[in-house]
Amino acid sequence: MTPQPNPQAGAAVKAADRAHVFHSWSAQELIDPLAVAGAEGSYFWDYEGKRYLDFSSGLVYTNIGYQHPKVVAAIQEQAARMTTFAPAFAVEARSEAARLIAERTPGDLDKIFFTNGGADAVEHALRMARLHTGRPKVLSAYRSYHGGTQQAVNVTGDPRRWASDSGTAGVVHFWAPFLYRSRFYAETEEQECARALEHLETTIAFEGPGTIAAIVLETIPGTAGIMMPPAGYLAGVREICDKHGIVFVLDEVMAGFGRTGTWFAAGLYDVVPDLMTFAKGVNSGYVPLGGVAISAEIAATFAERPYPGGLTYSGHPLACAAAVATINVMAEEGVVEHAARLGAEVVEPALRELAERHPSVGEVRGTGMFWALELVKDRETREPLVPYNATGQAAAPMSAFAASAKAHGLWPFVNMNRTHVVPPCNITEAELKEGLAALDTALSVADEYTR
Repeated sequence: MTPQPNPQAGAAVKAADRAHVFHSWSAQELIDPLAVAGAEGSYFWDYEGKRYLDFSSGLVYTNIGYQHPKVVAAIQEQAARMTTFAPAFAVEARSEAARLIAERTPGDLDKIFFTNGGADAVEHALRMARLHTGRPKVLSAYRSYHGGTQQAVNVTGDPRRWASDSGTAGVVHFWAPFLYRSRFYAETEEQECARALEHLETTIAFEGPGTIAAIVLETIPGTAGIMMPPAGYLAGVREICDKHGIVFVLDEVMAGFGRTGTWFAAGLYDVVPDLMTFAKGVNSGYVPLGGVAISAEIAATFAERPYPGGLTYSGHPLACAAAVATINVMAEEGVVEHAARLGAEVVEPALRELAERHPSVGEVRGTGMFWALELVKDRETREPLVPYNATGQAAAPMSAFAASAKAHGLWPFVNMNRTHVVPPCNITEAELKEGLAALDTALSVADEYTR
């Protein structure tokens, strides 16, 4: 579709937004939202007719891009047939979505509890773990994000937690492995893995194993920086959980449904959790949907004991119809395999070449369509490009980098000292190379702040 400029309509949209919309994670008077006129495939455009290649996939959820015709048609067909129905009934779209998801989850995660998104999926997974074990505490990692609702934001490890953290949520944080900024003085991935597992064991020992219901980890931390866990780490956490009767929860809200070049990132590490949360890519974000995939053992806890939780829109027919269509499209079009191939053959070589030429790039990491560049002032000292949780003038280098990317038609995903490369999983090779060229130009701006 060719964007048609309509500045007058854009001005009206912007005025109504500024007058009435309260935006998340924002100081309302300090933001300037772009008015979006349309989107298709890997692109969206504004009312001036300027088109952007979306290297953020919305919020890392448009795994099959915008407006895929088969998913749009499925939503339309479901709306014509049955727009909604209460969750206590068996509905075809809901049953089929659950079946297709269960076919792809690892191990015996064959029961699916539907939610409206990722945060409430985490809320319910932790409630299930506490009820299953009868224990109060949850362990989660620093450098993590699990959602904005009360329990989910408390298990989150980044600064967005602080304003809501009253210290009463029963959450204990620990350091997960990240060799580039190791908390364990490690020099190799093997050392980082072993020392991170030892740290976790020590934390459990001092907190009391019998008080801990669950350990929740993002399989590959997303917003925090796409930090690939070293070989053996997730398997080691699985062993620790088994040893102490702790429920192992993997958060695949961002990493799932093809993002990592596999259906679920757990498959990269040959590990099966007790509970797994999902959302985002399950239907490419076309209609809000999330859920918890539940093991046989935990499902059995609620076989004759009612589970005390639910949502009015659990398994909403429109959302589930979109999920069915999305999963079928991904299977029919080989989207997962496509993401794996482009990640290995195009993205990784290109990003490593950029890292060689740009002194602002400290590290490249990722897989599939899930990559991050760590930006630094100094490669030798690894000093971050901007301070941790920087705002205002302190964040100017990252702001300048993002502005350059947008000026060259690339919509980036930036967070603190990182830019993520997370385009739709079905992006074409030509589109990908276009985006990488714009990224190259933007990195030259970041280079100006290095020394």
